[in-house]
Amino acid sequence: MDRAELDRITARVLQEWGGRRRGAVPSSSGSLQTGEGRRISTPGLTGPATLSRLLAPIIDHTLLTPSATEEDILRLCDEAVQYHFAAVCVAGGWVPTCVRRLQDVNVGVVSVAGFPGGAATTAEKVLETSELTGLGATEVDVVAPIERIQDSDWDYVADDIAAVVDAAEGRLVKVILETACLEPELIVKGALVAQQAGAGFVKTSTGLHPAGGATVPAVSLLRLAVGDELGVKASGGIRRWEAAFAMVSAGATRIGTSHGVALVRPYGD
Repeated sequence: MDRAELDRITARVLQEWGGRRRGAVPSSSGSLQTGEGRRISTPGLTGPATLSRLLAPIIDHTLLTPSATEEDILRLCDEAVQYHFAAVCVAGGWVPTCVRRLQDVNVGVVSVAGFPGGAATTAEKVLETSELTGLGATEVDVVAPIERIQDSDWDYVADDIAAVVDAAEGRLVKVILETACLEPELIVKGALVAQQAGAGFVKTSTGLHPAGGATVPAVSLLRLAVGDELGVKASGGIRRWEAAFAMVSAGATRIGTSHGVALVRPYGD
Protein backbone atom coordinates (compact mmCIF):
# COMPACT_ATOMS: atom_id res chain seq x y z
CA MET A 1 0.00 0.00 0.00
CA ASP A 2 1.60 3.29 -1.07
CA ARG A 3 1.34 6.52 0.89
CA ALA A 4 -1.35 8.01 -1.36
CA GLU A 5 -3.61 4.99 -0.92
CA LEU A 6 -2.96 4.94 2.83
CA ASP A 7 -3.96 8.61 3.04
CA ARG A 8 -7.04 8.06 0.89
CA ILE A 9 -8.36 5.10 2.89
CA THR A 10 -7.62 6.85 6.16
CA ALA A 11 -9.56 9.94 5.10
CA ARG A 12 -12.55 7.79 4.16
CA VAL A 13 -12.49 5.89 7.47
CA LEU A 14 -12.19 9.05 9.53
CA GLN A 15 -15.07 10.65 7.67
CA GLU A 16 -17.28 7.64 8.34
CA TRP A 17 -16.21 7.46 11.96
CA GLY A 18 -16.65 11.14 12.68
CA GLY A 19 -19.58 12.00 14.88
CA ARG A 20 -20.47 8.41 15.72
CA ARG A 21 -21.33 7.43 19.23
CA ARG A 22 -21.09 3.80 20.19
CA GLY A 23 -22.25 1.95 23.25
CA ALA A 24 -24.10 -1.18 24.27
CA VAL A 25 -26.78 -1.72 26.88
CA PRO A 26 -28.74 -4.86 27.73
CA SER A 27 -32.28 -4.89 26.39
CA SER A 28 -35.29 -6.80 27.60
CA SER A 29 -35.65 -8.53 24.24
CA GLY A 30 -32.56 -10.71 24.66
CA SER A 31 -30.17 -8.60 22.59
CA LEU A 32 -27.65 -5.82 22.90
CA GLN A 33 -28.54 -2.49 21.35
CA THR A 34 -25.64 -0.41 20.05
CA GLY A 35 -25.57 3.33 19.75
CA GLU A 36 -26.18 3.02 16.00
CA GLY A 37 -29.10 0.64 16.24
CA ARG A 38 -27.07 -2.50 15.48
CA ARG A 39 -28.09 -5.48 17.59
CA ILE A 40 -26.09 -8.38 18.91
CA SER A 41 -28.56 -11.23 19.22
CA THR A 42 -28.77 -13.12 22.52
CA PRO A 43 -31.99 -15.11 21.97
CA GLY A 44 -33.80 -16.25 25.07
CA LEU A 45 -31.24 -14.77 27.45
CA THR A 46 -31.81 -11.77 29.68
CA GLY A 47 -30.28 -10.25 32.79
CA PRO A 48 -26.73 -9.07 33.36
CA ALA A 49 -25.51 -12.21 35.12
CA THR A 50 -26.66 -14.40 32.22
CA LEU A 51 -25.60 -12.02 29.46
CA SER A 52 -22.13 -11.62 30.93
CA ARG A 53 -21.44 -15.32 30.41
CA LEU A 54 -21.68 -14.73 26.67
CA LEU A 55 -18.38 -12.90 27.01
CA ALA A 56 -16.47 -15.96 28.18
CA PRO A 57 -15.55 -17.40 24.75
CA ILE A 58 -13.88 -14.14 23.67
CA ILE A 59 -11.91 -13.38 26.85
CA ASP A 60 -8.12 -13.56 27.04
CA HIS A 61 -7.71 -14.20 30.77
CA THR A 62 -4.61 -12.16 31.53
CA LEU A 63 -1.89 -12.12 34.17
CA LEU A 64 1.24 -10.20 33.20
CA THR A 65 2.32 -8.82 36.57
CA PRO A 66 5.99 -9.52 37.36
CA SER A 67 5.04 -10.71 40.84
CA ALA A 68 2.89 -13.59 39.55
CA THR A 69 3.72 -16.93 41.14
CA GLU A 70 3.28 -20.44 39.77
CA GLU A 71 0.24 -20.82 41.99
CA ASP A 72 -1.24 -17.68 40.42
CA ILE A 73 -0.58 -18.96 36.90
CA LEU A 74 -2.08 -22.37 37.60
CA ARG A 75 -5.17 -20.69 39.06
CA LEU A 76 -5.42 -18.55 35.93
CA CYS A 77 -5.36 -21.68 33.76
CA ASP A 78 -7.93 -23.47 35.89
CA GLU A 79 -10.26 -20.47 35.77
CA ALA A 80 -9.90 -20.32 31.99
CA VAL A 81 -10.99 -23.96 31.76
CA GLN A 82 -13.82 -23.52 34.28
CA TYR A 83 -15.31 -20.49 32.54
CA HIS A 84 -14.50 -21.50 28.96
CA PHE A 85 -12.33 -18.49 28.18
CA ALA A 86 -10.66 -18.18 24.79
CA ALA A 87 -7.12 -18.13 26.16
CA VAL A 88 -4.78 -17.22 28.96
CA CYS A 89 -2.28 -14.43 28.39
CA VAL A 90 0.99 -14.64 30.34
CA ALA A 91 4.62 -13.57 30.22
CA GLY A 92 6.91 -15.78 28.17
CA GLY A 93 8.48 -17.54 31.13
CA TRP A 94 5.12 -19.01 32.10
CA VAL A 95 4.19 -20.34 28.66
CA PRO A 96 5.49 -23.90 29.31
CA THR A 97 3.57 -24.04 32.59
CA CYS A 98 0.36 -23.01 30.84
CA VAL A 99 0.91 -25.40 27.94
CA ARG A 100 1.25 -28.30 30.37
CA ARG A 101 -1.72 -27.25 32.47
CA LEU A 102 -3.97 -26.71 29.45
CA GLN A 103 -2.97 -29.80 27.53
CA ASP A 104 -5.94 -31.41 25.77
CA VAL A 105 -8.35 -28.55 26.52
CA ASN A 106 -9.60 -25.90 24.12
CA VAL A 107 -7.93 -22.89 25.73
CA GLY A 108 -5.20 -21.00 23.91
CA VAL A 109 -1.91 -19.78 25.35
CA VAL A 110 -1.08 -16.16 24.49
CA SER A 111 2.17 -14.41 25.27
CA VAL A 112 3.66 -11.02 24.50
CA ALA A 113 6.58 -9.69 22.44
CA GLY A 114 8.12 -6.23 22.50
CA PHE A 115 6.22 -5.71 25.73
CA PRO A 116 5.31 -3.22 27.04
CA GLY A 117 6.89 -0.33 25.15
CA GLY A 118 7.31 -1.69 21.62
CA ALA A 119 10.74 -0.05 21.33
CA ALA A 120 12.72 -3.29 20.98
CA THR A 121 14.47 -3.86 17.68
CA THR A 122 12.74 -5.93 15.05
CA ALA A 123 15.39 -8.62 15.51
CA GLU A 124 14.64 -8.78 19.23
CA LYS A 125 10.90 -9.12 18.57
CA VAL A 126 11.53 -11.85 16.00
CA LEU A 127 13.74 -13.79 18.41
CA GLU A 128 11.19 -13.41 21.18
CA THR A 129 8.34 -14.54 18.92
CA SER A 130 10.28 -17.58 17.71
CA GLU A 131 11.05 -18.57 21.29
CA LEU A 132 7.44 -18.12 22.40
CA THR A 133 6.04 -20.26 19.61
CA GLY A 134 8.73 -22.84 20.23
CA LEU A 135 7.59 -23.04 23.84
CA GLY A 136 4.03 -23.69 22.69
CA ALA A 137 2.34 -20.29 22.58
CA THR A 138 -0.61 -20.40 20.20
CA GLU A 139 -0.90 -16.60 19.84
CA VAL A 140 1.50 -13.67 20.15
CA ASP A 141 0.45 -10.15 21.13
CA VAL A 142 3.23 -7.86 19.88
CA VAL A 143 3.59 -4.18 20.69
CA ALA A 144 4.00 -2.15 17.52
CA PRO A 145 6.88 0.34 17.34
CA ILE A 146 4.80 3.16 18.80
CA GLU A 147 7.44 5.84 18.36
CA ARG A 148 7.72 4.96 14.65
CA ILE A 149 3.94 5.23 14.29
CA GLN A 150 4.07 8.65 15.91
CA ASP A 151 6.76 9.61 13.38
CA SER A 152 4.66 8.17 10.49
CA ASP A 153 7.56 5.88 9.54
CA TRP A 154 5.20 3.43 7.89
CA ASP A 155 7.83 1.43 6.04
CA TYR A 156 9.55 0.62 9.32
CA VAL A 157 6.24 -0.24 11.00
CA ALA A 158 5.22 -2.53 8.16
CA ASP A 159 8.56 -4.33 8.08
CA ASP A 160 8.60 -4.73 11.86
CA ILE A 161 5.14 -6.31 11.99
CA ALA A 162 5.69 -8.47 8.91
CA ALA A 163 8.88 -9.90 10.42
CA VAL A 164 7.02 -10.90 13.58
CA VAL A 165 4.20 -12.46 11.54
CA ASP A 166 6.78 -14.50 9.62
CA ALA A 167 8.46 -15.59 12.85
CA ALA A 168 5.12 -16.72 14.28
CA GLU A 169 4.87 -19.33 11.50
CA GLY A 170 1.11 -19.32 11.23
CA ARG A 171 0.24 -18.57 14.84
CA LEU A 172 -2.16 -15.71 15.39
CA VAL A 173 -0.44 -12.33 15.79
CA LYS A 174 -2.23 -9.43 17.47
CA VAL A 175 -0.65 -6.00 17.03
CA ILE A 176 -0.92 -3.63 20.00
CA LEU A 177 -1.19 0.00 18.88
CA GLU A 178 -1.58 1.85 22.22
CA THR A 179 -4.51 3.77 20.80
CA ALA A 180 -4.83 6.03 23.84
CA CYS A 181 -1.60 7.81 22.94
CA LEU A 182 -2.34 8.17 19.21
CA GLU A 183 -4.39 10.63 17.21
CA PRO A 184 -7.26 9.04 15.22
CA GLU A 185 -5.37 9.37 11.92
CA LEU A 186 -2.43 7.40 13.32
CA ILE A 187 -4.75 4.74 14.77
CA VAL A 188 -6.28 4.16 11.36
CA LYS A 189 -2.98 4.11 9.53
CA GLY A 190 -1.41 1.83 12.13
CA ALA A 191 -4.30 -0.61 11.80
CA LEU A 192 -4.16 -0.56 8.00
CA VAL A 193 -0.41 -1.16 7.99
CA ALA A 194 -0.79 -4.02 10.48
CA GLN A 195 -3.46 -5.55 8.27
CA GLN A 196 -1.28 -5.25 5.18
CA ALA A 197 1.64 -6.81 7.08
CA GLY A 198 -0.33 -9.98 7.83
CA ALA A 199 -1.55 -9.50 11.39
CA GLY A 200 -4.66 -11.39 12.46
CA PHE A 201 -5.84 -8.82 15.01
CA VAL A 202 -5.30 -5.23 15.98
CA LYS A 203 -5.39 -4.49 19.70
CA THR A 204 -5.97 -1.29 21.58
CA SER A 205 -3.55 -1.35 24.48
CA THR A 206 -1.05 -3.06 26.75
CA GLY A 207 -3.01 -1.79 29.74
CA LEU A 208 0.18 -0.23 31.10
CA HIS A 209 0.52 3.00 29.12
CA PRO A 210 -0.03 6.16 31.19
CA ALA A 211 -2.30 7.56 28.45
CA GLY A 212 -4.90 4.90 29.22
CA GLY A 213 -6.44 1.73 27.82
CA ALA A 214 -9.33 0.67 25.63
CA THR A 215 -12.17 3.04 24.75
CA VAL A 216 -15.31 2.51 22.73
CA PRO A 217 -14.37 5.19 20.15
CA ALA A 218 -10.96 3.58 19.60
CA VAL A 219 -12.48 0.13 19.15
CA SER A 220 -15.06 1.45 16.69
CA LEU A 221 -12.31 3.23 14.76
CA LEU A 222 -10.19 0.08 14.57
CA ARG A 223 -13.21 -1.90 13.35
CA LEU A 224 -13.95 0.63 10.62
CA ALA A 225 -10.30 0.61 9.57
CA VAL A 226 -9.91 -3.16 9.18
CA GLY A 227 -13.48 -4.09 8.25
CA ASP A 228 -14.43 -7.70 8.84
CA GLU A 229 -11.09 -9.13 7.74
CA LEU A 230 -9.27 -8.81 11.08
CA GLY A 231 -10.14 -9.30 14.70
CA VAL A 232 -10.16 -6.38 17.12
CA LYS A 233 -9.01 -6.92 20.69
CA ALA A 234 -10.02 -4.43 23.36
CA SER A 235 -7.66 -4.45 26.32
CA GLY A 236 -6.76 -2.13 29.15
CA GLY A 237 -9.02 -1.10 32.01
CA ILE A 238 -11.97 -3.40 31.24
CA ARG A 239 -13.23 -4.41 34.68
CA ARG A 240 -17.02 -4.55 34.36
CA TRP A 241 -19.31 -6.50 32.06
CA GLU A 242 -21.03 -3.29 30.94
CA ALA A 243 -17.72 -1.94 29.64
CA ALA A 244 -16.93 -5.23 27.93
CA PHE A 245 -20.27 -5.31 26.13
CA ALA A 246 -19.79 -1.73 25.01
CA MET A 247 -16.49 -2.81 23.43
CA VAL A 248 -18.15 -5.78 21.74
CA SER A 249 -20.95 -3.62 20.36
CA ALA A 250 -18.32 -1.27 18.94
CA GLY A 251 -16.64 -4.12 17.10
CA ALA A 252 -14.35 -5.98 19.49
CA THR A 253 -14.06 -9.72 18.91
CA ARG A 254 -11.69 -10.39 21.81
CA ILE A 255 -11.47 -8.88 25.29
CA GLY A 256 -8.18 -8.82 27.17
CA THR A 257 -8.62 -8.46 30.92
CA SER A 258 -7.24 -9.55 34.25
CA HIS A 259 -10.82 -9.41 35.57
CA GLY A 260 -12.27 -12.22 33.48
CA VAL A 261 -13.96 -14.04 36.33
CA ALA A 262 -15.61 -10.83 37.54
CA LEU A 263 -16.92 -10.18 34.03
CA VAL A 264 -18.65 -13.53 33.75
CA ARG A 265 -19.78 -13.63 37.38
CA PRO A 266 -20.88 -10.05 38.10
CA TYR A 267 -23.29 -11.14 40.81
CA GLY A 268 -21.90 -14.56 41.64
CA ASP A 269 -23.50 -17.93 40.98
